[in-house]
Parts: sequence; structure tokens; C-alpha cells
Amino acid sequence: MRRAIATVCLSGTLSEKIEAIAAAQFNGVEIFENDLLSFNGTPAEARRMIEGLGLETITFQPFRDFEGMPEPQRSKVFARAERKFDVMEELGCDLLMVCSNVSPDSLGGIERAAADFHELGERAAKRGMRVAFEALSWGRHIHDYRDAWEVVRRANHPAVGLVLDSFHVLARGTDLSAIRSIPADRIFLVQMADAPKLDMDYLSWSRHYRCFPGQGDLPIDDFMLALNATGFDGLLSLEIFNDRFRAGSARSVAVDGHRSLIVTLDELRRRTGAASPDLPALRPKAACSGVEFVEFAVDERGAVDLERTLSGLGFRKAGIHRSKAVTRWRQGDINIVVNADKEGFAHSFNITHGTSVCALALRVDDAPGTVERAVTLLDQPFQQPVGPGEMNIPAVRGLGGSLLYFVDHKTGLDRLWDVDFQSAEGDDFTGAGLNSVDHVSQSMHYDEMLTWLLFYTSLLDVRKTPVQTVIDPGGVVQSQAIETQDGSLRLILNASQSQRTLSSRFLSDLFGSGVQHIALATGNILATVERLKANGIDLLPIPENYYDDLEVRTDLSVEDVERLRASNILYDKEGAAEYFQAYTRTMEGGFFFEIVERRSYQGYGAVNAPIRLASQTHLTSVTAPPEL
Repeated sequence: MRRAIATVCLSGTLSEKIEAIAAAQFNGVEIFENDLLSFNGTPAEARRMIEGLGLETITFQPFRDFEGMPEPQRSKVFARAERKFDVMEELGCDLLMVCSNVSPDSLGGIERAAADFHELGERAAKRGMRVAFEALSWGRHIHDYRDAWEVVRRANHPAVGLVLDSFHVLARGTDLSAIRSIPADRIFLVQMADAPKLDMDYLSWSRHYRCFPGQGDLPIDDFMLALNATGFDGLLSLEIFNDRFRAGSARSVAVDGHRSLIVTLDELRRRTGAASPDLPALRPKAACSGVEFVEFAVDERGAVDLERTLSGLGFRKAGIHRSKAVTRWRQGDINIVVNADKEGFAHSFNITHGTSVCALALRVDDAPGTVERAVTLLDQPFQQPVGPGEMNIPAVRGLGGSLLYFVDHKTGLDRLWDVDFQSAEGDDFTGAGLNSVDHVSQSMHYDEMLTWLLFYTSLLDVRKTPVQTVIDPGGVVQSQAIETQDGSLRLILNASQSQRTLSSRFLSDLFGSGVQHIALATGNILATVERLKANGIDLLPIPENYYDDLEVRTDLSVEDVERLRASNILYDKEGAAEYFQAYTRTMEGGFFFEIVERRSYQGYGAVNAPIRLASQTHLTSVTAPPEL
């Protein structure tokens, strides 16, 4: 299928949108009328720009309030259509998209609408053009694709076809089985859009909350299966109205769009064997079994401060890099890499962001295959020079310009600690009871959240959980978890439209998106916290009121609550499952560690998030320098 995108999906001028679409390697573009009206040039000049970048204008849209109009409006809409054909001729476009009428003046009736489309088809054919009819989910008389198809069928004209828009079909929960009986050659255009499940009117839902396939909750794969049954192999385009996309980078959003279509088509191939000749089969999604290491970029002073904290958390220096100023700190299955080298990627990252997480490494089943899939998905691969005999670990660019490395057993990349590092660990290594990385929390700009959701879910074999709304003293934070089926990898994505939330202030401190905190798992949080306190680690103080309420709303004994109070441990319970959390104080730059103990608990203690955020905000305001 030829892959295209509508200009309405992107921010910027028409020129900026076309350049972004071409850079994202689409085949074609739908020109939204308002983008052409605001273009500082003629349609012919727009055509030269589009074709000069290797694109084809597949559709001009939308043509509104056409079918079923009484006179004299009927004559006027046909005159208006002729003017649109004139513009299309200059644009080099042969398809006009007509959406169902919403005018209160319009008259109902399938036969009336079919007669109008037959005449429009006659006029279009004389100009070497075609028209395609789409049922808007809020159309006045026609809001079901089955009625739109009936209009097209009765119009009985080769220049009149159907538009299937996944949003309009799926938002109303319309039965998909009728799609299978529509002749493929009568479907002139398929427009793809996903959306979160929301309880609102169709117009508002469509105009503000559409997203790319895979970013929402609609059954896109079922729609594609029904479409595939027709034998359709024509124009597959994206039409998205989304406030986040309009605020974001046109180039980034365009890449996201193409990535979503690649994944959608590959999923169709996987389920049906229906391969597209211009889209080779993707490598399977990476099966991930956890975090191999977390790498911090530091300078000399930052290294001293971070290593003091790691030592207090029970980590011990386990290795020294053979050729770089890089150390490995280990506890249980947790590896922390402290990179203070004065050359290379980490050094550049530190100059920009200060002490911060510059890379994550994931344990996957096939590291080279994961990068190959990433490249097919338009992700950016990364390489830097390595020393003689050192391992070249495959990686792609991640959140905020950081790196995402991939390590596997199959190719021996899990030997990196023996190959690249000299052992430095003594025999007295006891630690503080921390055993694994429970989850990694990443904060990002609000308009980036859907981008990174798609990045992870398209590359890794993970599932997304429903979005949680978390109340911060400075505003509302949206939080969404991405996790493997067994919980061996858990990533939390956080974003806020308010500039006053802790998440947003972290972005300012870091000069970009990044890892804000890492949760480390223990099998006995009370014992771990006691060890941390003995090691000089200051934990985040939790208000007394929280524990007073805990006594009332849980079945914990008074003694249990007092133990939690004394250790500043937060608690949650779901059925018989329990969750315990404690936090270090925020370090320079806004980063902090979390200590967790899970007892069959699957969530992240969302009920406690407002308490933690309020405590962190209070400490920040207390320690902040006075304003002059």
C-alpha cells in the first residue's frame, strides 16, 4: 500500500509540512485546503515544491456540505466543486475528498445523495478526476460508512468511490463485517487514525484527540483485518487532528506517523501473511528481560557526589574500564555505570545536561535484530569509536538525546563486564538488600509523550497500561506505564502541561527530557531502609498526617504503621497484594532513587504519588535560595 499523510496532522507552514513529510519518507500527501489557502504561492508552485521533494499529491480535502442541498444552494455547491477541480488541476491532484453533510439546510435520503454524487462524478470525469465520499461520525444524515457505501453504490459512477476513515468507523463502534463485502476498487482512500477511549461528542473527540495507530485504544488491527479481506492495496493515509501534534515538531510527528503505519502494516502481515511488496517484513519485537545497566554522565565533581550516594545505597565498585574514566557499581542484578570520561558521547551529554542518566541498556533476545527493526522503524542508530578488543554494543537514540543500548546472550554482548572492565570488587560485598531495577521513570515534554509511547511499543514486546492522572501541587501530571508481561521491564512516562509541576521543573533543570528517577527493588524494605540510614542516606520525609490516615484506611496494626512512619515508607494495598515505597532526597539536577518492595503487587503506588510530590515540592521550596 502507498503510504501518505494529511498536512493537517502537522504544525508549521505548508512548506515546512511538505519538507517534514518528505524527510519521513512518505509516498504521498493529502493537501488540507486551509494549508493551501495560507500558502504564499500559487497551487502550481505548491505542486512544483511537492513533486520536487519526491512526493505525490494524492488528495485535496475536505469538500464540505455537498450532498442533499436544496436549491439554490445545490447549484452553488456544484459551482464550488468546479472551482476546486480548477485548483486540483494546478496541484496535479486527481482525487477530491467529500465528507458527509452537516448543514442544517441539507435534506436526507440515500437516493437524493446518490444522484448528487452521480452528477459530481460526471463533472469530475470530464476533468480526468475522481471524488471520494466519507461518512463523518457526526454527519447530519449520513454518519455510518455503510450508508456512505450505499450512496457510492447507487451513484454507480466509476469516478465516485468511498473513503474509509478508521476513526469515524471505530469511534461509533460500527460493525466491521460489512467492510469485507465492499469491492476493493470502489475504496479510493483509507484514512487511519487512533484515539484514546473518551466519553465525549464525536466532533470534539475527533478534532482534538486523534492520534497515530498504536497510540490510542481503538481496535485498529481489527479494522485492518476487515480492510485486508477486500483485497485493498491502494492509498493508506493518516488524518490526525491533535493539539499535541500541532504544538510539536513537524519532522518528529511526521516520523511518528510513518512509523505507526509501518507497524500497522507489519502487524497485518504477521496476522494474515499479507506482505506489502514495498515494505519488507520487520524483525520481531524485542523480547526484553530487564535493565542490564544504567549509565550516568558526570564530571569529576559529579562523580564524587554520585559515587558517595551509590556507596550509601549499598553499591560497591565492581569494575574499572580498561581505557576510559568509567566505573561499574553493582548490587544484586543492578549495574550502575559512572562515566566521567572527557571524550565521547557521555562527556557531551554531561556538558549539556549535568549529572544525569545518559543511557539505558536493555537485556534482549537479539540485540542486532532489535537495532535492525529500529532502523526499519525510522529510529536513529548510534555508534561511536571503541578501543581495541572492546565491545561495540548496538544502540539507538532515546529520550532527550540519550542512548538505548541492547545486550544479549546470543551474540555474547552480555560478556561486556569481563571484556571491557577490570574487576575491582572485594570479598566483603554485602550491599543493602537491593536486587534489581524495578522501574525507570522518564519525564518529558507533554507533546512528546505519544512519541515515546510509540517508540517503545513499536520496538519492544511490551504492553501499555491506562494513563493515570497524578495530582502535583503545581498541576496535573499524566503518567503511563509500559511493561513486559512478566514485569521484568517497567518504564514510566510522565508529562505535564503545567510548568510548575516537579516533572516540568526537572525538564528545566536538565535542559530536556530524561530519566528523573530509578526504582530499585528489595525483598525487605524495612531492613534496606535501616541499612541506608546507617550509611548516611537521607530519605524523603513523609508528613505525619499520611500515617494517621493509614491507620484508619488500612488493616495494618498500630505497630506496623509506626514502623513505616519511623522509616518514611509509603504503603498501598490491592486485595492481598502489598506495595512499599521510600525515596531518597532529590539530588542536584532533580534526580532521585526510589526503594520498593512488591508483594504480588502489579501497580506503582499511584495513590501515594500526590503525597510524595507534595513532600518533594515542600523540600524544594524550603531549600531554594530566597528571591532578590
